Amino acid sequence: YGGASKVTQGNILQRGVDICIATPGRCLDFLETKVLNLNKCTFLVLDEADRMLDMGFEPQIRSIIGQLRNDRQTLMFSATWPNEVRELANDFHKDPVHLTVGSLELAANHNIEQYVEVVDEREKEERFMELLGKIIKEDEYKTLIFVATKRKADDLTRNLRRDGVKALCIHGDKSQTEREWVLSEFKSNRMPILIATDVAARGLDVDDIKYVINYDYPNNSKDYIHRIGRTGRRNKTGVSYTFFTPEESDKAKDLIEVLEEAKQSVPDSLRSLAENGNRKGGGQFSGRPEYRAQRV
Repeated sequence: YGGASKVTQGNILQRGVDICIATPGRCLDFLETKVLNLNKCTFLVLDEADRMLDMGFEPQIRSIIGQLRNDRQTLMFSATWPNEVRELANDFHKDPVHLTVGSLELAANHNIEQYVEVVDEREKEERFMELLGKIIKEDEYKTLIFVATKRKADDLTRNLRRDGVKALCIHGDKSQTEREWVLSEFKSNRMPILIATDVAARGLDVDDIKYVINYDYPNNSKDYIHRIGRTGRRNKTGVSYTFFTPEESDKAKDLIEVLEEAKQSVPDSLRSLAENGNRKGGGQFSGRPEYRAQRV
């Protein structure tokens, strides 16, 4: 993977390995420099195929697959089944068996309690601090917080640490060494609060996250579902909080559909935004006076 020493990784590959787990970019680098040879590779796995396509890796994936033998076995895993993924599957599979777990439609995990507050941008940080202040009073509160920009991740982390909160952040400007250290601190619970951008959080595999907070709402409901899916894993329950601004009213309808499918409470202020772009904030998370409520 990128960010780590090519020399070290290359030496390991040249000594010979039975299994190679790689990001598309670094794998292609080693293929182009002849460090890696896939002539004898008979088993290919594409994990999170939809996410890799979303990130623009289709050319790299096709180039890599083009260097594998035709009699290989190919497995592809994808959380969604859009046309782009179907085309990739059709191009590189022969007589495939298609297994579906659950629905083909992307839906939120029903083990997650979802709470949404419509709030003006200028009020967001104050409301966030109120919420986090209640969360960190609990015995276990491992929390993943999503923000839109690297600068906001740094600023929010600095403000929290200034107030004595055990928090770290991860984003694209962090070196691979820094990222690995931050994730180690988060997983071990030495730093139970992690602030992240979407790109940096991809591939994050932590089972005991109790809360996900969307400080900034993502670009679409699909990313929202992926974000909150970091909690409620392995049949555990989880909780997500989302701050939604009036400026994001064009995304309100899709969010409402996600909430309703999971039988979650929908705030009136969010419905108002979906219907007429009402710019009035909601003031509090729907259905959760003092941040306590029951699933509907």
